[in-house]
Amino acid sequence: MNRRVVHTRGGLPSEVLTVIEEPEPGEPGGGQVLIRTTAFTVHPGDLQAIEAYPGEAGQPVPAGVEATGVVEAIGPGTRVAPGVEVGGRVTVFPQPGAWSQWIVADAEVVVAVPDELSDEVAAQMLVNPLTTVMLRREAEEHLAFGYDGLLVQTAAGSSVGRLVTGVSQFHNVALVNVVRSDRGAAELHKRFPDVPVVATEDPGWADEVRKAAGGRPVSVAFDPIGGKLAETVLDLLTPGGKLVSYGQIAEEPISVHASTLLHKSLTLRGKNIGRWSTEASAERRASDVATAKQIALALKDQFDVAATYGLGELANAVEHAVRPGKVGLVLVRPW
Repeated sequence: MNRRVVHTRGGLPSEVLTVIEEPEPGEPGGGQVLIRTTAFTVHPGDLQAIEAYPGEAGQPVPAGVEATGVVEAIGPGTRVAPGVEVGGRVTVFPQPGAWSQWIVADAEVVVAVPDELSDEVAAQMLVNPLTTVMLRREAEEHLAFGYDGLLVQTAAGSSVGRLVTGVSQFHNVALVNVVRSDRGAAELHKRFPDVPVVATEDPGWADEVRKAAGGRPVSVAFDPIGGKLAETVLDLLTPGGKLVSYGQIAEEPISVHASTLLHKSLTLRGKNIGRWSTEASAERRASDVATAKQIALALKDQFDVAATYGLGELANAVEHAVRPGKVGLVLVRPW
């Protein structure tokens, strides 16, 4: 039998997600790859999508979009990416229904895992590194990025935030990190002692960011929070600056007066990995996946796992995935 995570309506994931049993899949067809899943991560974005799912579904909706595993079979005449072979380790994204013991995946989303990477890193190898690639591309469109101006990012202690920091250091891009608490700031400082980090629990944190910038303009900012925090970040931007919003953790909207955008000529840009997966050309996807793989290899020590659960502990895994202060992603082993 195949055990799969599904939901039939929107709502709190801990209440609407369930594990069903179904027959094991047969041999893959043309253009398909059969994968025995070894691990998948519970991304907060996955849970947001489940919570926002509209109405009732006529059939169970498979959950998850990223997982890692071992190739069991390749469909006849199927063209696969370099390194993808029977018995080889792979990661898939975007693959609807990835939270399953068995996956029949479209060959075009199957990526070989380098031998140097553990399953724990392989399960995170695509979504977060690809988000990092996407964010950096947005920043590079600003003329001052990496030269005169610097980058500020909120939620810098998150999985994506740590990768952004590592990539920025590699490219010698000036950066100021922003986190929620002094404890989080101390943890991040241990990882990246050369990068200034400021905690928003200090009422004067915006002035601390300006001080850390040392007089350099804040040309670009990354923010997955939104709400009041994003409003303050907009105020930190230099004229002509750009805020890239890539998450919606805060419940309240971003409130900004038109005069702020007009007089400072600011750009507010929204990006998400789902749009990348549907809008990027095949060539762009292949290039970005190759870059994501290099990020995973170079920064594998930054792919923390907050905890590992079995499929029978799904409710605990879901609760842990959104727990404030966790470091790393929650991993599920489906066998």
